[in-house]
Amino acid sequence: MRKMIIAGNWKMNKDIKETFDFLLPLKNNLIGQNLNVEVVVCPPFTSLFIASDILRETNIKIGAQNMFYEVEGAYTGEISPKMLKSVRCEYVILGHSERRRYFGETDEIVNKKVKKAIEFGLKPIVCVGETLEERESGETFKVLEKQIKGVLEGLTYEQMRNVIIAYEPVWAIGTGRNATPDQAQEAQRFIRELVAGLFNDGIAQNLTIQYGGSVTPENAYSLLSQPDVDGALVGGASLKVDAFLKIIKAGETASVEKKN
Repeated sequence: MRKMIIAGNWKMNKDIKETFDFLLPLKNNLIGQNLNVEVVVCPPFTSLFIASDILRETNIKIGAQNMFYEVEGAYTGEISPKMLKSVRCEYVILGHSERRRYFGETDEIVNKKVKKAIEFGLKPIVCVGETLEERESGETFKVLEKQIKGVLEGLTYEQMRNVIIAYEPVWAIGTGRNATPDQAQEAQRFIRELVAGLFNDGIAQNLTIQYGGSVTPENAYSLLSQPDVDGALVGGASLKVDAFLKIIKAGETASVEKKN
């Protein structure tokens, strides 16, 4: 059974105090619960240490929003996988469309980051997705195939066991316009079938594929209950404790139903 993962991508939000004010009630609400979903929070780099300290000995995992593909050296402003491991990170988001758009990241760069993350025991959440223009031109599958082949190039079967893919249609990120459940299911089924062809059916069937793009408490269950939607990469709604908890609950409900 695939693991359902609900991850909150805070992006460039929350200072140290705001991190504390968010994580303490989140921790108090979830502590001691035997969840059927994996809960991950991905604060900015400046908040990773305090987040790690607050969530120590809980079932809430820590993730980073990016990393570089070198371990150390003259790379001003970058963060290495070794540094992320030192603050107890278990996950790292790679290839987000905002990284591609504003910082020029390519599939080749993301691929190098994925391999280095796995080398250091981090689980990469690898983002893929089409723009509105590409969807309206009927190129969604073509774009997804190019991105998936690029970011997974050269990975071994063993390495693939540590990869999570997040389907995030660019036109739905931060716009309030989410993919319909059918659109999400169609794209994520395509990704799973593509991975089966690139690797094998066992790898594909065990691959967690999240949906991301304007996920809210109102639409979370309808998305997460789809057969090939194995979680959510949540943006804006992950900045509010109540909203994030409702999405976690939706994931919990969908996960239990899929098991039954």
